[in-house]
Amino acid sequence: MPIVPPTHSVERSLRRAGAKVVVGLDEVGRGAWAGPVTVGAAVTGLRKPPEGLTDSKLLTELRREALAPVLADWVTAYALGHASALECDELGMTAALRLAAVRALEALPVEPDAVILDGKHDYLGGPWRVRTVIKGDQSCICVSAASVLAKVHRDGLMAELGEAHPAYGFADNAGYPSPVHRAALEELGPTEHHRLSWAYLDGLPEWRHLKRDRPLTGAGGPGSAEPVGEQLSLGF
Repeated sequence: MPIVPPTHSVERSLRRAGAKVVVGLDEVGRGAWAGPVTVGAAVTGLRKPPEGLTDSKLLTELRREALAPVLADWVTAYALGHASALECDELGMTAALRLAAVRALEALPVEPDAVILDGKHDYLGGPWRVRTVIKGDQSCICVSAASVLAKVHRDGLMAELGEAHPAYGFADNAGYPSPVHRAALEELGPTEHHRLSWAYLDGLPEWRHLKRDRPLTGAGGPGSAEPVGEQLSLGF
């Protein structure tokens, strides 16, 4: 099935409602065992995007790496924010995502009037006006751009971290589950880059004593859900 190119339709609707600067946000690394969770923020305006832009997960590694520098020159502005493995453990994933997103937004040279956030749940919340879009990384140009930039940057970061820990295969798996990654964990245990509250440690009896408790969820807690913003499903 051919890939449907992303559009500016959601951004146009936000602009009609008064938003002059619209930022697309996308995350990478949420399900990884190791490394940070990274959020990319991209401002693209309404210009025609580079050929082949779509969700980073639908692109080959070679295509992503070729597209990323083109995007970096094409976008109006972009920035990246990270929350470390330790912050993921201490805060919980929802709060860690928000921390990474806030860092990305605050690093932008422009102040957003509205944010298009990939997914169903608004982990960002106020003071930003947030529009959540299911599969926004496929359907919204600014979110697709953020997706590719964040993915390529984090993959490169994990490859660098892997130079000191070659057995874990970070250059190939970017800290995500893989047979090589699991085998290294079984033999060597987690590194300082691993998330110690993740469930993979339950399957490693020799290293299970390192498991950290996840933060308690609930109102006001560090792992609590953020307020849900506007939600838009494009039917994918």
